[in-house]
Amino acid sequence: MLPGSHNNKADELNAQSPPATDQSDKTPNKFVQFWRRVYRPLGFHKGYNFPLCLLPFPWESCQILTPSGFIFAGALFGFTLAKLSYLNIGGNASSSFANSASPGEWFWYRNGIYRIGITIHLATILPAGILIPWQFLPIIRHKVLMLHRINGYTIVILVILSNIGAVMIVRRAFGGTLATQAGVGVLAIMSTVSIALAYYNIKRLQIEQHRAWMLRAMFYLATIVTLRLIMIIAALIISQSSKYYTTMECGSVRTIYNTKPQKLQSLYPQCTQPGSANDTLVIVQATFGNGQPEQIGASLRVNFGMALWVALLLHAIGVEIYLGLTPRESNRLRQVSYERQMERGMNHPGSAGLTSDRFGNADPWTPLKEVEVIQAFKEGCKGRRP
Repeated sequence: MLPGSHNNKADELNAQSPPATDQSDKTPNKFVQFWRRVYRPLGFHKGYNFPLCLLPFPWESCQILTPSGFIFAGALFGFTLAKLSYLNIGGNASSSFANSASPGEWFWYRNGIYRIGITIHLATILPAGILIPWQFLPIIRHKVLMLHRINGYTIVILVILSNIGAVMIVRRAFGGTLATQAGVGVLAIMSTVSIALAYYNIKRLQIEQHRAWMLRAMFYLATIVTLRLIMIIAALIISQSSKYYTTMECGSVRTIYNTKPQKLQSLYPQCTQPGSANDTLVIVQATFGNGQPEQIGASLRVNFGMALWVALLLHAIGVEIYLGLTPRESNRLRQVSYERQMERGMNHPGSAGLTSDRFGNADPWTPLKEVEVIQAFKEGCKGRRP
């Protein structure tokens, strides 16, 4: 969870208030004993949290601030590691971005504003992908709170810069269709706004809202992992019908066949005519499996916008389901927020941040101590009835 509060006591209280440990402490078998030796040194207090933390979203189980998020973070971490060679953007190595991008894409990214945009995007989002999983590792919150805070601020800066870079290149990303431009724009807005709200809430010591908005931001950013899976599956499916086509610019096609002019002449004669512009369009069949390079690129172009919207929808729904299934953790953190806000003398303790009882029509939130008093009073009244 991103730290932003200047009140270190709030962080310390969170770190010192972990959820209850496994209920199997009475008679643990050998497997349970072995598993605890693996996850407890990392700060996990529930046996199922560690493997869950290894998936493309949500990293929630990795946090000390939740009772129930490494499969989730591990997928993003692994995906980022696999793409680190992209930092060699225009190099000659086979693993560089220039040689690994979708066929035809590099033509637009070689220079100009798109080269600046892709450089900003890759140079920021890849380091952010490496840093994000560590932000949710409990042992860091236990032992190195300052590292947690610095890492959080670094991630925020990197993500915002990466969004700027993504918006700069979206006109040419996988054909730059309107569906693609809208999808990238919405994703950039959703992740940026979520981070801003998370930052505001932690400044107001509204920890449960900080948790919720940071989870949303991280879920949205992890869309890229699910997006790639959907793209590949969709490309394989549409390749079976041989009825999907898209357009590709002659500049992109020439880049693919720059050492094979005769093949370019036979396949796309329009691109070899005198005066043929780089943005002259040719029709390319979308074939992923055994197609020519430009056909593989076309199969990815034709489904990129769809894959982006589907992945974003899945992640947006998924995070809300997850938050809805963890109300006890939200209540625990709100009680912590109430106590910290009381110590700081803030107005509306327990609701000093952006909460639904202040800005919506939810019932006023009642601190735990007051609830206990009310319940004891009601029970006392019942006991005095004849």
